[in-house]
Amino acid sequence: MIDTTIFQDKTAVYYTLGCKLNFSETSTIGQMLREMGVRTARRGEKADICVVNTCSVTEVADKKCRQAIHRLVKQHPGAFVVVTGCYAQLKPDTVAAIDGVDVVLGAEQKKDLLNYLGDLRKRGHGEAFTSPLRDIRSFAPSCSRGDRTRFFLKVQDGCDYFCSYCTIPFARGRSRNGSIASLVEQARRAAAEGGKEIVLTGVNIGDFGKTTGETFFDLVRALDEVEGIERYRISSLEPDLLTDEVIDFVAQSKRFMPHFHIPLQSGCDEVLKLMRRRYTSDLFATKVKRIKDVMPDAFIGVDVIVGARGETEEFFEQGYRFIEGLDVTQLHVFSYSERPGTQALKIAHVVSPEEKHRRSQRLLELSEQKTHAFYARHIGQAMPVLLERAKPGAPMHGFTPNYIRVEVPHDDALDNQVICVRLGDFNEDGTALLGAM
Repeated sequence: MIDTTIFQDKTAVYYTLGCKLNFSETSTIGQMLREMGVRTARRGEKADICVVNTCSVTEVADKKCRQAIHRLVKQHPGAFVVVTGCYAQLKPDTVAAIDGVDVVLGAEQKKDLLNYLGDLRKRGHGEAFTSPLRDIRSFAPSCSRGDRTRFFLKVQDGCDYFCSYCTIPFARGRSRNGSIASLVEQARRAAAEGGKEIVLTGVNIGDFGKTTGETFFDLVRALDEVEGIERYRISSLEPDLLTDEVIDFVAQSKRFMPHFHIPLQSGCDEVLKLMRRRYTSDLFATKVKRIKDVMPDAFIGVDVIVGARGETEEFFEQGYRFIEGLDVTQLHVFSYSERPGTQALKIAHVVSPEEKHRRSQRLLELSEQKTHAFYARHIGQAMPVLLERAKPGAPMHGFTPNYIRVEVPHDDALDNQVICVRLGDFNEDGTALLGAM
C-alpha cells in the first residue's frame, strides 16, 4: 500500500525530451501524482519532486538529457529526482551516477512510478530499476491532453523492426498495444473532457495488433465512430505498413484528417538496405502517389536521415533527386548519430560532421520550398481551422484539416473552436497563412 499522506501538499516539475509518445506518458505520470495530492510547481517555485522523461534517439539527445537533469537538480535543491524514458533504460547506471538523482526507472517500471518513490527522502545515491529487453512486455495506457487543444492517445509501444542505426527496440521493447475497446473508451473520455482532436501516438503504430489479434485498420474504423471527436491525426506510419485500405478510408473518413507522416530515411535503395529498412524507394513513391490520387490536398511529412554510415556522395545525390521529385509537403531532417551497440557501426564508410551539415541544409532548403508551395496553393480558399489559445496580445493560431498553420486576431472565445477561415497571404516570417473570418 502507498501512503498517500506523504504526497499531500507536495509539488512537482516535469521535463520531457523526445517524441510525442514521451510527452503523452509524462502527462499520465503527472495525472498519477495529482491523484495522490501532488500539484505542479508554479514558475520559480522550488519543487519537492522532479520527473525527467528522457530520449536517446541520438548522441545529442543523450547530452540534452544529462544537461536537463543537472539543471533541475540545481534549480530544485533537495527535490526527489526520478529519471525514466529511453536513456534511462539504455544507460541506467550512467544516469543513476548523476549527482542528485534518486531513482532511475526503465520501460517496464515507468507505469509503476508511485511504487518507487518511498517516503520521498533523498537517498544520497541513485538507484536503478530496469528489466532486460525480453521482460519489457506490458502496455501502459496513456491519453493525455497537450498544452493546447489536442489529446495524445498512445495506441502502441515498442518495435520489432531493429533497423541498423536505431536503439529504440532496446529502449522500449517489442511491439505491443492496448485493445481497441480500451482505446475507444479513452477517446470517449477525451471527448467528454472537451477534446476535439486526438493524435494517435506510438513507436510503430502501423504494427498495432500484435498483442490483441486486431489490426490498425480495425482501430481506425472504430475510432472514427467516436462522437465528439472532430479530428484524428496519425503521428507516423511506416510505408510498408501504410495500406491502401487505410489510405482510402482516411480519404472518405468523417474524422481522420488528410495528413500523413511517413518515415523515408533515405531516397536511395542502397542506403535503405544498409539501414535494414523494409521497403524500397519505389514502394514509398507508390504510397505517396496513392495518397495524392485520392486526396490531392493531403499534407505529407517525411522523415529523412542524412549522413548515415554508407551514404556516399553519389548515394546522397540519388536520394536527393528522388525526394525532390516526390509530391510531399515537408521534410523532417535528422543527422545520423552513432548509437552504441547498433549494427550500423559495422558499415565502413563514415560521413564527416561538416558533410552531414551540408547535406542537412540542402534538404532543409528543399523542404522550405515544398512547404511554401503547398501553402501558396491554398491561398484564397475557405477552410475549417481548430484554433488554439495564445498569449495575451499575440495572434491565435490553428491548423486546417491538411495541417496548414493559420493565424487570426486574438479572441479567447475562439479557443478550441473550429472556425471557417478564408486563407490569406503569408504572415511576416512565412510560417503561417493569415486568416480572415
